[in-house]
Formats: sequence, C-alpha cells, structure tokens
Amino acid sequence: MYNLGYDNQVLKYIEKMGKNTEKMFKKNKKNKKGEWKIDFKYNLRLYFSMLKNYKILTVGLLIIILVLQASHVLDKYLFKEIIDRGTEFTNGTLSNGAFIHILLIIAGIYIVIHTINVILRWLHLHLINHLDGSLMLDLKKKFFNHLVHLSYNFHTSNKTGTLISRLIRSGGAIERMTDVLVFNFVPIVFQVIVTSLSLLYFDVFSAITVLVIVVIFMAFSLFINQAQQKSKLKANDAEDFEKGNISDIFTNIESVKYFGKEKNIKNKYARIGLATKRAMIANWNYFRWLSAGHSLILVAGTFMIVYFPLIKMLNGAMSIGSLVFIYTVYGNLFAYLFGFDHGIRNYYRAMADFESLFQYYKIRNEIEDKSDAKVLKVKQGTIEFRNIGFKYKKKKILNNFDLRIKKNQKIALVGPSGSGKTTIIRLLYRLFDVDEGAILIDGKNINEFKQESLRSELSIVPQECVLFDDTICNNIMFSRPNAKKEDVKKASKFAQLDEIISELPLKDKTIVGERGVKLSGGEKQRVSIARAILANKKILVMDEATSALDSETEHEIQKDLEKLMQGRTSIIIAHRLSTIMKADVIVVMDKGKIVQKGTHNQLIKTKGMYKTLWNLQKGGYIK
Repeated sequence: MYNLGYDNQVLKYIEKMGKNTEKMFKKNKKNKKGEWKIDFKYNLRLYFSMLKNYKILTVGLLIIILVLQASHVLDKYLFKEIIDRGTEFTNGTLSNGAFIHILLIIAGIYIVIHTINVILRWLHLHLINHLDGSLMLDLKKKFFNHLVHLSYNFHTSNKTGTLISRLIRSGGAIERMTDVLVFNFVPIVFQVIVTSLSLLYFDVFSAITVLVIVVIFMAFSLFINQAQQKSKLKANDAEDFEKGNISDIFTNIESVKYFGKEKNIKNKYARIGLATKRAMIANWNYFRWLSAGHSLILVAGTFMIVYFPLIKMLNGAMSIGSLVFIYTVYGNLFAYLFGFDHGIRNYYRAMADFESLFQYYKIRNEIEDKSDAKVLKVKQGTIEFRNIGFKYKKKKILNNFDLRIKKNQKIALVGPSGSGKTTIIRLLYRLFDVDEGAILIDGKNINEFKQESLRSELSIVPQECVLFDDTICNNIMFSRPNAKKEDVKKASKFAQLDEIISELPLKDKTIVGERGVKLSGGEKQRVSIARAILANKKILVMDEATSALDSETEHEIQKDLEKLMQGRTSIIIAHRLSTIMKADVIVVMDKGKIVQKGTHNQLIKTKGMYKTLWNLQKGGYIK
C-alpha cells in the first residue's frame, strides 16, 4: 500500500513532468529489482474467487461459445462444397438435378445453423450481461465493505478521492476482464482448435503455418503488453493522484475562495493535469509498435498461406474449393487475432486497475476483533483507563494514564492542544488500540468485545460535525435508523433545532449539502446534538459540543445538555471553561498526564494550570 500525498516531492515530480515518479509515493508497487510490477497471481486469484460463485452460468457460456465457433468453420465448409460441386457441374461431371439437390441441402443446413446462431447469440449476451453485472456488484461490495472496516488511521492516511477513483474504476475493470475471457480469449482458443483440426484434413502444411502465425502474433502481443505494464501503472497512479487532489480542492473550496487563491489552484491543477497527460501518452505510445508488428506478421503469414496451397492447386493436388476454404478460414482468424490483441490489452489494463484496488485487500485492519469477541451491552456505564500507554508514530502521547469514571458521573477533560484529550476518546472508541494497560467499561476490557458493538453503545457530539448530503431528518436518524418520528422531533426540539427547521421550505426534509455545507456551524452542531440525544446511550462524549454556538444560544442549550447528561456517564472535552463548571470532576491534562483533578471551585483556589486558564478566560482571553 502506498500513499499519494500532496507534498514538495509531488510538486517536484509534476514540474519535471514525469521524472523520478516514485518520489510521489511513500510505498510503491515494486519487485526485488526495483521494477514496477503487477501481482498477476494475486489479482487473478481474487477475480476467480468471485467468478466461481457463478459456475453454472460460466459453463453455460463456454458451451455456447464452442458451438458458435464451430458454426463459423462449418459456414466456410459449406462454401467450399458449393465451389467444388459447382466446378463439377461446370465440367459436366455433375448433373443439373444432383447439383440443385446439393444446393438445397446446403441451404437447409445454412438456415438451421444461423437460426441456432441467432438464438445462441441472444442467450450469450443475456448471460454475459447478467454475469458482468453480478461480478461488478460483488467486487464493489467486497471492497467497499473492506475499506469501510479498515482502521481510522488508514482513512486519515489515504485520500478519499483516490479511494473512490480506484473503487469505481475496478468495477469497470472486472467487466473488461470477464469480457476478455468470453469475447476474446475463449473464442480464439476454440477457433484455433477447430480451424487447425479442419485444416489438417485438407493440408497439414497450412495447418502448421496457421498455428505458427497465431503463436507468433499472440507472443508479440504478450511481449508488448508485458513491457507496457510499468507505464500503465504510472498512468493509473497519475490519474488517481489527480482525482485525489481534485476531491481535496473541491472539499476545501471555501479556503480557496476566502484566500483568493483560484489562480494558484488553477496553476497547480494545470501541472498535475500535464503530468497525467504525459503519463497517458507514454502508455499509449506502445500501441505504435504493436500495430506495426502485427501488420508485418500477418503480411508474411498471408503470403505463405496463399502461395503454397496455390502451387498445390496448380499441380492438381488440391481443389479450388479446398484452396478457398483454407484462405477463408485463415482470413476468418484475423478478426479473432485482433480480438485477442484487443483482449490482451484490456487484460493488462484490467490487471493494472485491479492492482490499484486489490492492494488494499492485503491490508489487514490495525484494530482487529478477537475470534471469540462478544457483543457489548453497557448496563452501568462505568469507565476505567488503567495504566494506559500509547504512542502515535513513535511519539509518546499517553504514559501511565489512570482515570476512573463512576456510573452517571460527569468528567471534564481540559488542557492545552496536544495534551492527549482527543486521544483518550479515540482510544475509548478503539479507533486505536492502547500499547499498554487496558480500558474497561462496566469492569470489562473493551478489547474483549466487537468494536462495532462498542461504538454503537457510545454516543458522541464531536467538535466538527460532518453531515451526509441528505435530509436533516435522516442525518439525525443516522444514530438510530429505526427511531420513531416523534422521537426525532423531541431530539430536534431538545437541541433547539425545531425553530430553524420550521423556517425551512422543506422543513426536516431539507437537504443539507455535502458535509452539511448548506447549514451554519451552529446549525450543524445542533444536528449533531440531536443525533446524540436520539441515540440515547448510557455513555455520552461531548467534544467541544457547543464550540460553534454563539454565547446566547450556548447559554440556552447548556441547561438542556445538563438534563441530557443526567443518568448518563459523560466525558466532556472543552477549552471554554464556562461550559464545564458544573462537572463532577475536572481533569487537567498536560503532555499526556493528569496534572490536576477536582471540582471547579477546588481548582480555581489551587495554584496550577486550571487557575491560569480560568484567569485568562475570565479576563476575556480565550486560549
């Protein structure tokens, strides 16, 4: 797995238009020799693991293809018979009646063959459409589910736009891969077998010549496409990098507008786009050699397949019908050979597209459930952080951290940025696992439970509320999808969201926009509070829950939040100390350690960090 970051190395790469491409990535797809490689064996194994779910459908398709390929050669044989019998009729060795009788039989066989062909072609496309659609859905679900379950650390280290690009592109790749097998590889294998066997009957040399031409043509296609895989991977990575940055730019469009950096962003995108263009052209240039080589091989082959049988015919060793049959079945192979070439290009393209996505399947979740993990049900709501030690990227964040929170107790965490407050919440949610010690809920280690069930038993109002591009109602119901309409309304009223909703034309059916962009910061946070209220869990986490509210609204909602915290174990993170004055215990943190602990009244009377912070804020300064 490698990361596409937007850093100075990338800009340097873009400006040099493709030189030192590997500097774009922290990790890249290379073999032991340092060459860019596709893991064909792994990718094919994953593909066929999905294909084996449709064995009957696949076997049915193979049978249909075999019958269709045999009918193509039979067509040419009927034409040979018409020429040979016509020659006999012209020479007077075949009577008029006998010739007409033969023509009627041939016409009947032709009609039957093509009637069957029409039915089989309809069935062939019907089955391949069903197979393609099913495989595309299976792949997207498989990898979407895998990506969703990967750790929080993974998602903070990979661009969203890149993940989307690779997931969608690989959906198309699995369609190409299946079509390659069904329309390109299997047909030419069957066609070469049928053609070779039929030619052996008429002329051994022609059969051998055709086989040699086919082998050389295929080998040349494989050679060029194998050589092209490095450029294809680079083109894919350049395209993913471009899409990832487009997503990043549009996600941060407000910052672009606020700072008036449209021109700067356009220049950066132009350099990124130019790098993608050059990577694409470098990849496409291989087709020049492919086309020229194929033409040379087929010209040489055509000369041999026509010249030597023609000499035999002139010497009386072969009929003109046999000559025509040999040439027509050979000519018939042209379409299949170019179909194979098209297929092999699509095969390598599909493999490169698979490589971009399938590498993620090799990544195991950093946070794994035990095989016998149970489903957590919080009854009391007691929490204990016991001798917690935690490092992030070799930096010590927490060291011997101890904190016990009683049932229904309100604990506030305060301290400067980087003191470890947010880390404690992420460890509680098992977004990361502790390096030392244990976290217990109701006296039981949270590592003993399924992480999804753990998180579903907690409720949170995060500092930054990011909403789905959906209705206000559905965003609130996200925490409890089966909630009744009355409960949603109560939660909205509790969060003082009801007045805002009443003024909207579509009320709670109003679409909030991507990331909730159509709402103000305070409105988004109220939706977040309503969501937490609706969840109705024994443990409540509030991370700067009122930071986006104005002072008047904050004062109004504080009473409701106090009511919300009643009967719940609550952890409150706040920089604004006025919001935590009524907490049962205030824990002051600095550099991953607890430096003070007590009630508000106790701490403001004691010399220390809390008193310093309080005096600053009381005096009108907010840190």
